[in-house]
Amino acid sequence: MAPVIILFFLFPTLLVLLVAALSLRNSESRKTKCLNLPPGSMGWPLIGETIAFRRQHPCNSLGEYMEDRINKYGRIYKSNLFGAPTIVSADAELNRFVLMNDDRLFVPSFPKSVADILGKTSMLVLTGEMHRYMKSLAVNFMGIARLRANFLVDSERYVVQNLESWPENTPFPAKEEACKITFNLMVKNILSMNPGEEETERLRKLYMSFMKGVIALPLNIPGTAYRKAVKSRATILKVIERLMEERIQKKKEGTDSIGEADLLGFILEQSNLDAEQFGDLLLGLLFGGHETSSTAITLVLYFLHDCPKAVEQLREEHLEIVRGKKQRGVPPALTWEDYKHMEFTQCVISETLRLGNIIKFVHRKANTNVQFKGYDIPSGWSIIPIFAAAHLDPAVYDNPQKFDPWRWQTISGSTARIDNYMPFGQGLRNCAGLELAKMEIAVFLHHLALNYDWEIAEPDEPLAYAFPEFAKGLPIKARKVSFIV
Repeated sequence: MAPVIILFFLFPTLLVLLVAALSLRNSESRKTKCLNLPPGSMGWPLIGETIAFRRQHPCNSLGEYMEDRINKYGRIYKSNLFGAPTIVSADAELNRFVLMNDDRLFVPSFPKSVADILGKTSMLVLTGEMHRYMKSLAVNFMGIARLRANFLVDSERYVVQNLESWPENTPFPAKEEACKITFNLMVKNILSMNPGEEETERLRKLYMSFMKGVIALPLNIPGTAYRKAVKSRATILKVIERLMEERIQKKKEGTDSIGEADLLGFILEQSNLDAEQFGDLLLGLLFGGHETSSTAITLVLYFLHDCPKAVEQLREEHLEIVRGKKQRGVPPALTWEDYKHMEFTQCVISETLRLGNIIKFVHRKANTNVQFKGYDIPSGWSIIPIFAAAHLDPAVYDNPQKFDPWRWQTISGSTARIDNYMPFGQGLRNCAGLELAKMEIAVFLHHLALNYDWEIAEPDEPLAYAFPEFAKGLPIKARKVSFIV
């Protein structure tokens, strides 16, 4: 009975939305009548082709929807997605053009539901001077200087702690363990919170709820992932506000022992961000430095499992690092120089990011009329560059569905990599956490290769959505191994 009552009250609203959508479509049709739009179908009124576009598929493929549209219309086509007329680009040249003209010809255009959860001062939705300022804070926080001075040491500590907690020969979800490593690393450097503490764990659970809502259907009704994410965001902001007030009070009392050692201390000293703005920055950094890294770590376990030759070569590279340190009589802790010598490791990371397609696409909107390859992109239309299209294009990469880290020994630094490799975007809005993610994966692989063998305990595969997800969290079984150094 309850669903019938809900439908009764929703029907007038749905009818109004349908009429408005049809009216908007007719208006857009009149405006674009004289333009040379790409071919394509606008799908159903209001929802367009959004459901088909969002349908999950293996992350090392484009999925049935994209493959069908590319075969039918080509690599640039029009559609109606997320409630807006949209140009979809599987063309690497157009993707680069869009990204390199961010904040000039194109601006962020995330669906309102996503923007509401991320926050109005999130780097993902900001433009202009404020975006540049927030990005500068993120780059300073996750830049090379801090990677060398802080993140490398902390990464190794949390990786070793986590690996030592792995149960022997007992299945466990690898994604959950990877999340613990990367989350602990970020909150330590953002808020000086330590793993295992009650408040750290509470914040981690709130953040997990928040992330589920970012990619969920925007149904703001009780019980939905979206509603839970809205509540989690509000609670996280309250935690941030309290921590800021406590730090300010300690500074007044002269009892603040942290100072600018973490991002919160730096913000309080060097900027005038309020609690909500810092909360938006924190959530953005957790996405850039936690979500992407934990997904990449899980993907590298998945891909390496079926490539024992790569595991063997990785192991030898990291044994050489250990042997070299032992011969020189230096401490075993990893140094920045050790990290820079992990050449094959970087090939494995590059191939994981290419084939795993952690960020499949981004949302942009043309803020002026644009022409590209003879097609018109009207002002106000959305455009969605599909990064995975170039990563999986056989014209760019031989046998693109195959996990082949050795390909990077020949194409590293070539035009193919520069132009078509964009795991975290390019240009003004590239991911500030890319170098941090690569370093975390390398440190993880160092200790994994030297100390563990693993196998996938249950069939599971990464499915592309907003970012790759394993339905079962990738259950694995691990066992300790030892090597003569």
